Amino acid sequence: MAPYTGIPLSPAELSYLHTSLAQIPPIRPDGRASTHFRPLIAETEVLPAANGSARICFADGTEAIVGVKAEVEQTRQAPASINGEKVDEGMLDLGGGGARDVKDDEMKVDGDGKKQQTGRGRDEWLEISIDVPGMRDDDALPMFLSAMLTEALLADGGLRDKLYINTRFHWRLYIDILLLSQPLSYPLPLLSLTTHLALLSTRLPALISEKDEDPLFNDDWEASTHLYLRDDQHQQQKPSVTLLVISVNDNILFDPSKEELAVADAVVAMSVTQSTDNSLKLIALRTVDPPSRLTAAGTPNALNTSAGAQSLGAAEVAAIREKDMGATVWRPPRGGLKRAVLAKMIKMVVEKNGVGEEVLAGLVGVEV
Repeated sequence: MAPYTGIPLSPAELSYLHTSLAQIPPIRPDGRASTHFRPLIAETEVLPAANGSARICFADGTEAIVGVKAEVEQTRQAPASINGEKVDEGMLDLGGGGARDVKDDEMKVDGDGKKQQTGRGRDEWLEISIDVPGMRDDDALPMFLSAMLTEALLADGGLRDKLYINTRFHWRLYIDILLLSQPLSYPLPLLSLTTHLALLSTRLPALISEKDEDPLFNDDWEASTHLYLRDDQHQQQKPSVTLLVISVNDNILFDPSKEELAVADAVVAMSVTQSTDNSLKLIALRTVDPPSRLTAAGTPNALNTSAGAQSLGAAEVAAIREKDMGATVWRPPRGGLKRAVLAKMIKMVVEKNGVGEEVLAGLVGVEV
């Protein structure tokens, strides 16, 4: 009987796959190592009318395209408090100041010792929409994916500060994500990587006005600047990427396929970003309910006809089914994620020469 998740695997196949992934080292169905990602095809600047765009296609046929559009918008101003109560700190409570609250800029020192203004951007200046074939915009999956990507992009504050023009105007950034095919695996990493490339290719018209004047831009597109500046001498901050990691027993596997998700003990979405000092930092972490918990349990061995169950009476069979006695061919995983396993996941992603750096280095190659 195929499990509830729609994955055409029998309980025996699920058990065999779980046992294989629990080996040391794990044996994955496609022969990949635990930290290897599936091959993909990627390109940028595929939409000429957009400020930035990218397309990625996984080897299983799942494909996504992302377009970024920027528009100038006047900033609404309001007091920092109303009737003595502080204004909400942004759409996701991630920023230092409300979506309509304009206050004095904060200062920070970058890796070169230069002071930079921070805290000028607002959460509401970024809008993400996701279109999944066969689903409405307000379905659970598109809304959850949109919230995950928005949280990751806004968590470090770097992107929203880049949208600041002056105290009166700002850029509003629209990120439209289109999944061109049915998701053959969990689409979060695909959408995150494609959005990362689209933001790296995003260009904004060069500003030629000064201070708080009405924005005036250079009409020459060749003079436009990238949203994320490129500098050969210094490492520039990059948009975040979200990776999907699973655990099977104490083994940790990156970029799981749909078959591996069907037997995962735990699924974690980890968002990281690269700082100006070239180090990685974890900015968001979410656990995802693994679909393996929705799979149907196998038949207890005590009820297996080849094991002598045919000699049992009806009352004995009913009692076994009620108490679930005996070992089963497949038992859906239960319980949470061990702290030691989670700590190992984080270390493998953010450590120097770890998985996170490998992924970002591969994306830089696509960008170039």
